[in-house]
Amino acid sequence: MSEKQRDPARHAEKMAKKARARDKIMATKDIEKGLLIVNTGKGKGKSTASFGMVLRALGHGMKVAVIQFIKGSRDIGEKKALQVFGDQVHFFACGEGFTWETQNLEKDKELAARTWAEAEAALMPGSDIDLVVLDELNVVLKYGYLSLDEQVMPALLARPAMQHVVITGRNAPEELIEQADLVTEMTLVKHPFRSGVKAQKGVEF
Repeated sequence: MSEKQRDPARHAEKMAKKARARDKIMATKDIEKGLLIVNTGKGKGKSTASFGMVLRALGHGMKVAVIQFIKGSRDIGEKKALQVFGDQVHFFACGEGFTWETQNLEKDKELAARTWAEAEAALMPGSDIDLVVLDELNVVLKYGYLSLDEQVMPALLARPAMQHVVITGRNAPEELIEQADLVTEMTLVKHPFRSGVKAQKGVEF
C-alpha cells in the first residue's frame, strides 16, 4: 500500500468527492415505476436472484406472486420457506420437468397454458400483487409453448403501473430484452455438474 493510500485525510477527501458526484447523479433520478426485469444467460443463479428480490419485497410488506413454469414436479426449498409468509405470497408451480425430460409436446403445452392462466391473474389490471416472478418463462417461450407477441407481452404492458415483474430462464427473446428495464445475463465460468457433481439440496433446489 502506497503512502497516498495510507493517508486518512487524502482518503476522506477522495471519498467526499465521490459522494458529491454520486449525490449529483442521484438528484436526477426521480421516476418511480413498475420494472420489467429479465434474468437470463447460461450461468447458474437466475431463479436464485429472483428469490432474493422476493425476500426483499416481503421484508417491506409487499405482496408477491411466484409463478413457476416447468418446475412443478420438483420439491424445491424456496416454496417451503415462503409458506411462513402465508397470504403475503401466492406460489404456483406447474409442470413435469424440462421438455427433454417429459418428451411429451402436447402435455408440455397444456401445462404451460395452465401456468400462464395463473400468471395472467397476477398481472391483470387491478391486481394487488406488487412483485410477480415468472420463473423459467423464457424456456417456455423458446419452445413456443406460449406466444410472446399475442399472450405474454400484452399482459406485461397492461399490468398495474407500479407492479414489478421478474422473468427468468435461458435464451430470453430479443423483443423481451428490448422491453425490459433491467436485464442481467448470468455467465457460466465454472459449474460442479461438469465435474460429476449432482444437483444438491439447498444449492440447486
